[in-house]
Amino acid sequence: MATVAVTDASFQADVVDADKPVLVDFWADWCGPCKMIAPSLEEISEELSDKVTIAKMDIMENPDVPGKLGVQGIPYLALYKNGEIAATLTGARPKSALKEWLESEL
Repeated sequence: MATVAVTDASFQADVVDADKPVLVDFWADWCGPCKMIAPSLEEISEELSDKVTIAKMDIMENPDVPGKLGVQGIPYLALYKNGEIAATLTGARPKSALKEWLESEL
């Protein structure tokens, strides 16, 4: 399963009410580090599809949710479990570090 796009309108259904953990990547088109980690997140999404959904939210097109969460720097990764933020990570990391972090939080 590839990453899924979420919006302010779909956030509640796609993330908060999801039946398994969801890692939300808050990003923007102008963000170089966001573009650097995108391929890694796609691969991790395929590798861990049975354990977690990886979602992407463009903060420029969807300002409400990031604003409510107080997202300051991107890429900002928020892992939701049972409708709540369980862990966060800000900044780009190599794929191995991203996957290790995510697996340790699942």
